[in-house]
Amino acid sequence: MMTIYRWESGGLREAPDFGTSCWINLVEPTTTELERVLTYSKVPRDFLTDPLDVDERPRFDYDDGAQILIIHVPCPVNSEDSVVPYRTVPLGIILLGESVITVCSARTPVTTAFLDQIRRVCPPSDKYRFAFRLIWHGGVLFLRYLHDIHQRTIALEDELHESISNEILLKLLTIEKTFVYFTTSLKADTIALARANTARQLVLSEDDSDQLEDAMVEYQQALETATVHANILNGTLDTFASLINNNLNNVMKYLTVVTIFLAVPTLVTSAYGMNIRLPLVGGPGDTTIFWILAAISACAAGIIGIVLFILSKKRKF
Repeated sequence: MMTIYRWESGGLREAPDFGTSCWINLVEPTTTELERVLTYSKVPRDFLTDPLDVDERPRFDYDDGAQILIIHVPCPVNSEDSVVPYRTVPLGIILLGESVITVCSARTPVTTAFLDQIRRVCPPSDKYRFAFRLIWHGGVLFLRYLHDIHQRTIALEDELHESISNEILLKLLTIEKTFVYFTTSLKADTIALARANTARQLVLSEDDSDQLEDAMVEYQQALETATVHANILNGTLDTFASLINNNLNNVMKYLTVVTIFLAVPTLVTSAYGMNIRLPLVGGPGDTTIFWILAAISACAAGIIGIVLFILSKKRKF
């Protein structure tokens, strides 16, 4: 879909065709729309197609008077089954003359919510400030979504304190993956913004430089926040893994104690289960052999119990 906004009467208004001081927003564009923009802008084709690749890395590039800055921005996932309904998608921002072209493979709040806030801020003809404010809004959304993910993590951890569940652990694992995707994207974004800040092809005014630095601060803050939350979650998962192993060891210890208590009497009495002639069998002691074996088994079990009790007191068992 292609939407054209032109600066009229101090605000952005949707327009049917291109013109001066316009913002061309491409979201999942068709081939016809791409060809139409190519004919108008004369930018390299890969400037419009590269941001549509979900695996495209953030970067800054320029060609024939046009500059492109590709960054990763957060995007909600429209799925009720998703634990964390957020992902990152490439957003291409092309600066050309007095126009700005944005290209994205999915509808993202970075452009939709930005439209409501930018209406009376600056025209697209002030392309650098326009683009940097758009990028800054992406950093703000990163921080907002990171806060939401962190709250979800806390809720899942509270559930784990009550009962360790495989389903909850898998949800935490999904959140950990989301943090990895966010940190990876934010690291690449900060590198791309730093390169744009030092690029000789961008002739920035003092106000434009301040806008870019503000955007860089937001992305750096989002990166640090995502890294901290990821480290905390990783430590939490390791702790719960240790708790599960410790609980398993305790269960095995108790089962071992029960096995020992059952094995010793069985060992003593099984000797008189052999189909051969044994002492005290077949004689006057037949009536008392059961009690003798029971006494021997009880004494052996008692000795084992005392030994295990002493070892447990010394924390060696």
